[in-house]
Amino acid sequence: MRIAVLGAGAWGSALAQSFSAAHDVRLWARRPDACADMQRRRASPYLPEAPFPESLRVEPSLRAAIGDCELAIVATATAGLRDAATAIAAIRPAVDLLWACKGFETATRLLPHQVLAQALPSANRIGALSGPSFALEVARGQPAALTVASREAAFAAATAAALNGPRLRIYSSADVVGVELGGALKNVVAIAAGISDGLGLGRNARAALVTRGLAEIVRLGVAMGGQPETFMGLTGLGDLVLTCTGELSRNRDVGLRLAQGQKLGAILADLGHVAEGVHSARAASSLAGEHGVDMPITEAVCGVLFDGQPPTRAVERLLARDPKAE
Repeated sequence: MRIAVLGAGAWGSALAQSFSAAHDVRLWARRPDACADMQRRRASPYLPEAPFPESLRVEPSLRAAIGDCELAIVATATAGLRDAATAIAAIRPAVDLLWACKGFETATRLLPHQVLAQALPSANRIGALSGPSFALEVARGQPAALTVASREAAFAAATAAALNGPRLRIYSSADVVGVELGGALKNVVAIAAGISDGLGLGRNARAALVTRGLAEIVRLGVAMGGQPETFMGLTGLGDLVLTCTGELSRNRDVGLRLAQGQKLGAILADLGHVAEGVHSARAASSLAGEHGVDMPITEAVCGVLFDGQPPTRAVERLLARDPKAE
């Protein structure tokens, strides 16, 4: 299969490397100088530990990358999805496409499929690619499992079968909303988990936080149209556990640093990568209010991120909540 991976950050580069083992893959970056640098180094600056295979082609021209591709995979941050879709629409509006970003568009609170409905309405068949996966491990060829979700079940199944490999197992789903919400909301809980770990509250507290965080995700997810079983799978529980416990988790790292007293602006400037949970927390809080869903962990995270609440105070408020049936 001819595949164009659009976006050469850590995740886009990792996907391109993984899929190039069995497919003709072109990796496109928005900046020509970035393409030239990757071509010279034969590695992503975000993943210097994982050299590109010889079969992976770095393509500076978007037109050349998607002109005859059979599948485009947009692996930008969610903030860049609309611009990428608009650029694709001007060249090849009827392309088959997956998006590999997680979260909400900041200004609109739209999920990725809603952004694409506006920016690329003529796309042929589309779907989400999501699941528990750190880019570095995927780039190194360590085992992982992802899900392709599309409202066209046949497209999801066929694409999952085509992309499935011995090191990157791909499943299919028809629950686009559930898959997207699982990928967005787990990042908020991961910030809370990082705060808990940073305050030294222990593994018991983290287990409770992950479990109750999952309950929040399911409540909002079902209220917005997701299927309950989706949140028990790879893109729900699987991604939540990885992001809340893994040392490579950017969102957990944000929480750890907040617990150490660092300011949010300095944390984000120092990370060098996008931490989608920061943007998703505000959107999740707003959507929870609209749907009448109780999300106390999300509210606590928002208090720390945006209202200047000390992390210790946020934890105290969570622990002081009245007991109730699980």
